Amino acid sequence: MKTNRVLIALMCVAVFVAAAAGCRNVGRTVGRSMSRQDSMGDAPAKLKLATTTSTENSGLLDYLLPAFEKKYNAKVQVLSMGTGKALQAARDGNVDVILVHDKAAELVFVAEGWGAERRQVMYNDFLIAGPESDPAGIAGMQDASDAMALIAAAQAPFVSRGDDSGTHRQELRLWQEAQIAPSGAWYMEIGQGMEDALRMANEKGAYVLTDRGTHLAIRKGLNLIPLVQGDPALFNLYGVIAVNPEKHHDVTINSELAQKFVDWIMSPEAQKLIESYTVDGEILFHPMADEPVK
Repeated sequence: MKTNRVLIALMCVAVFVAAAAGCRNVGRTVGRSMSRQDSMGDAPAKLKLATTTSTENSGLLDYLLPAFEKKYNAKVQVLSMGTGKALQAARDGNVDVILVHDKAAELVFVAEGWGAERRQVMYNDFLIAGPESDPAGIAGMQDASDAMALIAAAQAPFVSRGDDSGTHRQELRLWQEAQIAPSGAWYMEIGQGMEDALRMANEKGAYVLTDRGTHLAIRKGLNLIPLVQGDPALFNLYGVIAVNPEKHHDVTINSELAQKFVDWIMSPEAQKLIESYTVDGEILFHPMADEPVK
């Protein structure tokens, strides 16, 4: 009996030791698995993009950015604002890259050293939209500045974005060409983005200068129709610029990811995506990377 008790005790000790070893091995296996999961689950890199309201209001960014984010394990924070404010945000070091549409201002930005290079990405055009009643009688005109002069002469309601955006700057150039300084109750500066300006014009039965992309994207909710289009002065070109980190020693610019974004949006992959984005079968933006520099 004593011998049997000793054998049983030894067997219990052996089982305990084997179980303990097994637990240690399981612990090591789980540890390695968790490490692999941690490495595979790295947090996405963050990219801050300042861009015009037209690229967001039109729905283009929602269509375009997921492909970039997936390819580079990135998360793009979009700051939608007028071109003037986007350029200033870049000068202040608050963003990594900009996608805007005022070539003259963009070239100044680069010349001052705030960005390394301006690349042309895509284009669409501006148009003057208004109510079907067309109180100023501008429908079908080929010269946009002449149409603006008729609107002013009739003191027909006109909604201006008034936000130093690329669209607002283009509007001001048309008034300047028409030699008119608009003022009075008929001229409404609202300091808001393109979609808000279109909805205000719709509410007021007013004229408005808009980019075609945003108008196409939300036109089903509007009683505004294109009245003046096709003037070469209404060409609307978009450029992308990575912010120069050398101008910002007090803040961190994600210049590596910004350059990846520039290279990606100029790539055939992204250019095809831009061209494939349509509303009711109409292309909102046309790829421009392979075209001669405008």
